[in-house]
Amino acid sequence: MRCHFNREAMRTTNYTDLRNNLKSYLDAVAADNEPLIVSRPGAESVVVISLEDYNAIMETEFVLQRPQLLRSLVAAEDDIAYGRVTAQQEGESIDQLLDRITCTE
Repeated sequence: MRCHFNREAMRTTNYTDLRNNLKSYLDAVAADNEPLIVSRPGAESVVVISLEDYNAIMETEFVLQRPQLLRSLVAAEDDIAYGRVTAQQEGESIDQLLDRITCTE
């Protein structure tokens, strides 16, 4: 599944308007996770994003830079999709769960 960003639909403003309405713009970005493009005269535009979006980008970059981790995540998704999972039973501690799934009798 690919996501395509529609730049026309993105929230935009200019530097002066941002400065005059900083709180409301930042509140909106934090509330709805919609990025804000800020155009600046004589300089490149910048993007304001929520901390949640920033953290998601950093996590994605971390995973993509580690091919073995990415392969493990894909394999785990396949395991979940095909029901190859072991659930923790009600009242079972983590130690008990680990003993149950790692010990053979």
